Amino acid sequence: MFTSIAYAAGNAGGAAAQSGPMGAFASLVPLLLMFAVFYFLLIRPQQKRNKEHKAMIESLGKGSYVITSGGLLGRIVDLEGDILVIDLGETKVRMPRGFVSGTYDPKAVSKTAEAAPAENK
Repeated sequence: MFTSIAYAAGNAGGAAAQSGPMGAFASLVPLLLMFAVFYFLLIRPQQKRNKEHKAMIESLGKGSYVITSGGLLGRIVDLEGDILVIDLGETKVRMPRGFVSGTYDPKAVSKTAEAAPAENK
């Protein structure tokens, strides 16, 4: 007797709402919305940053001022295929292009370096 009541209560609303192709589509809508949000907020911007970084890496040449992924500032003095020779001042370092995280303007860096000691006094 209890099973027939439970069976009737279970069929009353849940199964009728989920039957048919529209019920299956309605259950996929939240999943599709979450994927769209992830794509536009996470995946697409990361792909754009990767494309810009790759273009910057390919445009490097002799005389470019670079920042390495380790935080070193230097100027490219020689190119050996995929290996860059970077002058760090008194030292020259060889490293792959992939370890360059960006470029910089030496004039802007020297202005901030001159302003920094005045702040510490």
